Amino acid sequence: MKILLLSRYDRMGASSRLRSFQYLPFLRKQGIRVDVSPLLDDSYLTDLYSGKKKRKMHIITRYFQRILQLVNGRNYDLLWIESELFPWLPAWAEHSLYRSGIRYAVDYDDAIFHRYDRHPNKWVQRLIGRKIDRIMRHATLVIAGNTYLADRAHAAGAKRVEILPTVVDIDRYPLDTVHTETGASKSGDPFTIGWIGSPVTAHYLYSVKSALKKVGKEAGACLMTMGAGPVNIKQIRVTDVAWSEKTESQFLNQIDAGIMPLPDTPWTRGKCGYKLIQYMACGKPVIASAIGANIDIVDHEKNGLLVSSQKEWVSALTRLSKDKPLRKKMGYHGRKKVEQHYCLQITAEKLLYLLESCAGSFSFKYPVKYH
Repeated sequence: MKILLLSRYDRMGASSRLRSFQYLPFLRKQGIRVDVSPLLDDSYLTDLYSGKKKRKMHIITRYFQRILQLVNGRNYDLLWIESELFPWLPAWAEHSLYRSGIRYAVDYDDAIFHRYDRHPNKWVQRLIGRKIDRIMRHATLVIAGNTYLADRAHAAGAKRVEILPTVVDIDRYPLDTVHTETGASKSGDPFTIGWIGSPVTAHYLYSVKSALKKVGKEAGACLMTMGAGPVNIKQIRVTDVAWSEKTESQFLNQIDAGIMPLPDTPWTRGKCGYKLIQYMACGKPVIASAIGANIDIVDHEKNGLLVSSQKEWVSALTRLSKDKPLRKKMGYHGRKKVEQHYCLQITAEKLLYLLESCAGSFSFKYPVKYH
């Protein structure tokens, strides 16, 4: 079986790395040939995160390269598309695939449809506001990262919708580092709050700025971030380290609890809660805004705390800062949930089944165990 993976980014892009690239070794071991063609290379994200202007000619060149790739679409059993083929253009290419009888599966881990249907420019709404709905409706399969995204696909008239959460490779989080006493801090060390992400999402930290300032001042807590860039929150000591795939788990083992603050908006309801899964994989308790996929991932009072107000954020952070046995207990249950539901070792066989079934080609006896 031959698949053409049309990802949005190269490996530096979290969505592409987690939703497709991390599955490739397993798929290839099962005899699936996957040719990879990212729309935007790593230099695009490097420019974006460093605040440089977008190189328009470079982007146009990448669009033309994708057009050339699509010419060979009939040579594949299935096209595996991340979100859309050409951002900010109508769904002409996807519609052409559908009319030509070329099968494609499309994957979503964000509410990307709101980029268009809620755009402040009315002309964008009018021209491409329903673009993602058309792509979903014509797809052979829609793979959604959570129920919010799946519900949109169903409403759009998609023929087949399957939920596959965004997961970690549990092998990158060895047991000997998470079954020891939870918490980076030793006696006398400050309670360390952790956050991992990118400069694009770092603004969510400011939605709980007052809570962070309060626990920083009253409980002596500190904040460690990875990939956020400069974070300016007074009255709490903030340390940021550059993001690196190789050192993610090492960073997370230095924190005492992980947080995921989000405002309640249509866009954030489409988030898949990946950073929570990372914290939990490292045996860390979590505190998260009670919206979207966070509610499915966090079992309140068991592996973490769900909060809905600044007062609740302060209470949750203060509580965990003072109760190390509770942190250890919640971290243990978080790790177990990741092992059972949110790891590559569980979801890989389902993805294999989905891709082969929608291509109409079965080369294995289901289920196949990840190894």
